[in-house]
Amino acid sequence: MRALNQFADATAGVVYIHSSPAALCPHIEWALTATLDCRANLKWTSQPASNGVLRATTSWVGPVGTASRLVNALRAWPMLRFEVTEDASEGVDGERYSHVPGMGLWHGSTSANGDVVVGEMRLRALMQAGGDIAAELEYALGTAWDEALEPFRSGGEGAEVTWLRRDVG
Repeated sequence: MRALNQFADATAGVVYIHSSPAALCPHIEWALTATLDCRANLKWTSQPASNGVLRATTSWVGPVGTASRLVNALRAWPMLRFEVTEDASEGVDGERYSHVPGMGLWHGSTSANGDVVVGEMRLRALMQAGGDIAAELEYALGTAWDEALEPFRSGGEGAEVTWLRRDVG
């Protein structure tokens, strides 16, 4: 009898490189290629929100957990502004990672429609700790990262999107 797997084998997501120095662009592509085991050939365009940096966006398909591996590869360059998402799939919440220089990395779980989800146990811990619950919720929702990245997201209009697909199975 075959064991039933209650979790999806594959999912999809997006890598948003909001700002990168031009010299790092080939290194980012090599890191994505190594992580996804398929060629990353990003279309780099200038970032209107900041002079002298480039941006790129790529969608990806791969095994569940690929977003964390992509983030691990991109964290090698602390001057990057980036986000990596992984869609929710059967039995697995979605994820969003946001990185801003000087602020570091934020991670949150997301629902099927992309909203950040704060779990019951985390909410209970916030209430029990007593402190500034509003500030703690802002942190849990990644508000500071959203505010820091928003000008760069808006600059994403007109950016070309490429697709990367890793075989699953």
